[in-house]
Amino acid sequence: MSHSEIACVPGGVTAPLGFRASGVACGIKASGAPDLALIVPDGPSSAAAVFTTNLAQAAPVVISREHLVRSRGRAAGIVVNSGCANACTGADGAGHAREMAARTAAAIGGEPHDVLVASTGVIGVKLDIAAVRRGIEDGARRLSRDGAHAAARAIMTTDPFPKESSVEVSSPLGTFRVGGMAKGSGMIEPLMATMLGFVTTDAAVEPSVLQRALSAVVNETFNAITVDGECSTNDCVFALANGISGVRLDDADLTLLAEALTAVCEPLAVNIVRGGEGATKLITVHVTGAASVPDARRAARAIANSPLVKTAIHGGDPNWGRLIAVAGRSGAAFSLDHAAVRLGTVELFSRGTPYDDRAATAAAYLQSGEIDVHVDLGTGGSGRSRMWTCDLSAEYVRINAEYRT
Repeated sequence: MSHSEIACVPGGVTAPLGFRASGVACGIKASGAPDLALIVPDGPSSAAAVFTTNLAQAAPVVISREHLVRSRGRAAGIVVNSGCANACTGADGAGHAREMAARTAAAIGGEPHDVLVASTGVIGVKLDIAAVRRGIEDGARRLSRDGAHAAARAIMTTDPFPKESSVEVSSPLGTFRVGGMAKGSGMIEPLMATMLGFVTTDAAVEPSVLQRALSAVVNETFNAITVDGECSTNDCVFALANGISGVRLDDADLTLLAEALTAVCEPLAVNIVRGGEGATKLITVHVTGAASVPDARRAARAIANSPLVKTAIHGGDPNWGRLIAVAGRSGAAFSLDHAAVRLGTVELFSRGTPYDDRAATAAAYLQSGEIDVHVDLGTGGSGRSRMWTCDLSAEYVRINAEYRT
């Protein structure tokens, strides 16, 4: 769709017309911090979702999958708790996820299968369902157009800050909005970390179209981030479209919808990495010269997940050899005689020749908070990919060594 403009606006998940949200503290977290959120559209909405590929799937993932099938891609609301993943909790966990949906449906209107459920927190701990019951009642009373920020805070675990994004799209079809929020800081490599994402729009979109757009966008945003290479049991991204703007998007408008969703999902994904556990640097990995796009993605993911690369960047060491080594063992087609490595604008290796005299300049560049790593695989192909990651620090080790204790 040509002649469309996308502009950032405030409001998060309630920036689109016809959405309310809330975030409350119900007692799941011992700290007393907010731990339950609701997102509710004015009337049934189209719904789509992308879930973790981990075969160890938490109860809310299983139940939400079931609900989307039963409702044929419709939803009346979303309920989310933090502080407990409700994962690996057996029949009790499934029952608790179902009860979360049923009680939310009773509070907002609709059937239990019209509600999507998400949870995040420690694996293997039973959910305090009594606390959740109180939270749903309280959250339903507090639903408002101004509740987005409270909801974004209520889904946080080790996140250092809430993550929200929203845009307004002006197109020949009319004006509509897209909003979103996400959480995630550690256990991040979604593969669809612990990450959850929620996207809303007031455009009218059929579930099948919304699903295609969301899947494509997630592949280039939430699936292009990694903090520690760990795929969670609970990863999911939900999207709701209520149609209240009057703008209808169908198959012919898939590109416009994807652009609008990307404008919200990309900053959310990048901020997950920026707020990664123990992170001090945001690293963007650019891979070019690949024989194919899948090869480029394979190499970019290997580089972004390499502990040796991440620790070198944390320490300000321009060790280009680590980048070459990872690229060469990534499984992607690779030609050492034509490969190249660049940190920012500083080329350190090209066509078999190292430029170690530039190491000091590269080391100075690595002192900044945002780093661009460029690796050309040297095949002469046009395949390229991009991933976001962060450095690996002693603080990451401390956080995860003490996560349960």
